[in-house]
Amino acid sequence: MTEFYGFDLGDAESAIARIVKGEQEDPKVLPLRGEESFVTAYAQTGAGELLIGESACYAPGAVRRKLRFKSRFLTDPDSEKDLKSFAGGVLGELYADAALIKGSENCFYIGCPAGWSRNERERYREIFEAAGYPPVRIISESRAALVSACQSRHLQIGHDILSKPVLVIDIGSSTTDFAYIMNGKEVELQTGGEVALGGGIMDEILLEECVKASPQAARIRKIFEESEPWKTYCEFAARRLKEKYFSDEAFWNENECAQSVTISYRLPVRLRLVMDAAMARALTEKGSPRLGGKSFRKVFVDSLREVRKNISGQQPELVFLTGGVSRLPMIRTWCEEIFPEAVVIRGADPAFSVAKGLAWCGRIDEDLREFRREVEQFIASDKVERIVKDHIRLLYRSAVDAMVEPVLENAALPVFDRWRDGKIRRLADVDKEMAREIETWLKTEEARKLLVKPITQWLGPVAQAIEDHTVPICVRHNVPYQALSLSSYLSLSDIDIRIEAKDVFAVEEITWLIDAIVSVLVGLLCGGSGVALISSGLPGVAAGAVLSLLVLFLGKDKMEGALLSAVIPKAARKVIPRSYFRSRIKGISSEVKMNFYDSLEKDKNEEITDRMVEEISQQIETCLTKMAEVVEIPLG
Repeated sequence: MTEFYGFDLGDAESAIARIVKGEQEDPKVLPLRGEESFVTAYAQTGAGELLIGESACYAPGAVRRKLRFKSRFLTDPDSEKDLKSFAGGVLGELYADAALIKGSENCFYIGCPAGWSRNERERYREIFEAAGYPPVRIISESRAALVSACQSRHLQIGHDILSKPVLVIDIGSSTTDFAYIMNGKEVELQTGGEVALGGGIMDEILLEECVKASPQAARIRKIFEESEPWKTYCEFAARRLKEKYFSDEAFWNENECAQSVTISYRLPVRLRLVMDAAMARALTEKGSPRLGGKSFRKVFVDSLREVRKNISGQQPELVFLTGGVSRLPMIRTWCEEIFPEAVVIRGADPAFSVAKGLAWCGRIDEDLREFRREVEQFIASDKVERIVKDHIRLLYRSAVDAMVEPVLENAALPVFDRWRDGKIRRLADVDKEMAREIETWLKTEEARKLLVKPITQWLGPVAQAIEDHTVPICVRHNVPYQALSLSSYLSLSDIDIRIEAKDVFAVEEITWLIDAIVSVLVGLLCGGSGVALISSGLPGVAAGAVLSLLVLFLGKDKMEGALLSAVIPKAARKVIPRSYFRSRIKGISSEVKMNFYDSLEKDKNEEITDRMVEEISQQIETCLTKMAEVVEIPLG
């Protein structure tokens, strides 16, 4: 695909944005009949002409006029026909204006309320498919607004959204969507994601108050009962007057903001629409039948409280407002009252944030498809294997340096204590006890934790070498590598989206490396090493005399065999102080390490390399998949 269209089909207003693959510019809003934000309305004339947008509201010869049909999608089956007619009319306008070329590689990302189920989204998608649209994907409107905020050059909040708890509030004409984002993941809210509350309620209140004040109130109400087109026409006029007032509230509080509407139904009748400070308060404070007698303010604030109560984790640190109604100053004030610990901000262009975000989603999705292809090619190559092999000696040494002295302290020394106390009868039994003790201790959580640091330190330069290959892939496909690089997963930075260092190596892989260490250490410290550890340079007259006599009568080789089989009296054993054996351990630790290095490198190199390459490759794939998932968060 080369062109990606974002279609924000709202209940009252709609907008379309387009972004082209390979271009660095932000999505552009496409005007329809000269209007960037066009009314979600269609009308059919007696001549069979289909009108879209504002002209549909004004057309005097309309035999059928429809507004506010999206909000009825879940409850009124007939709304599907209205949606299809409107969507088809929009598509025709795009083709007529050459904003969309037939046969070109393009797709549409169309928004829906966050609370819609998978089945409802699929049913919605099928409407556009039936209307003749290119490939269509349905995306949550609140998530699209989130993408727009992340990509915006005017709002530097991308990192906050990925690392902090965020509440996104999208206030449309008929619904208000709530999306709670924690660590870049959307968490389901028990509110169902949306509340049947939008700017359309204010339009209805404004119209009703103006009708009530009219001398022709009874006649106007009768016209509305008999003619839905004239009622929707007047609602549209009320909406435009409301938007005009709130665009510069301070000015209009000092000047008259009014409009007269002529209703030509049988006999003409005029309706005067007025907006002032008192009416502005009424729009949010007056009860509405559609809200069960509650006011806009009451329902909105109660919804905020309900959302706060249903957030089981950390309360949001950022409240992000989008949608046309979010321009009203009191919306920010109410959010600050309910979420005093949060920073409340509004999108730079709330009327078009969803449309632009939807277009962004399309290009991001395409980038990710190509990104995944390159990642798969990289994983399938031998580059990771070569990098790991280049660094494998560092793994051997860091693991040995971390484990040898703790093993001597926690395994060899206790065996000596048991032999010294007479609990091990012969030196020949030391090897078996030593092997068992080493294996037992190395399988403990304490030993496993000792391996975490050297393994993590070893993975650091490996990850950096791998990033020499992966970062260019991210750059080519606009994946945010800096906050989600492989090194970030191993760091102690304040980036929350990372795996813990102790989890970088799976438990079974650490166990396997421990098994390798066990086999090498047992071979080095046992097989007669008990004699070497205990007899070499024994202090004390009694021990020295015994050994001297044995050497004199039996010879050195036979002496060692006899000593191994002999049951040395406990008193003679006590001649060897514990402090001597501890210092003896320290003295041989460097020799054990050198022998350990040689053994691992000569005997275990191929086996360890194969296992490490396999494990690291899987971890790289996991990390890169996580990177992709974070970018994809707003697309689901």
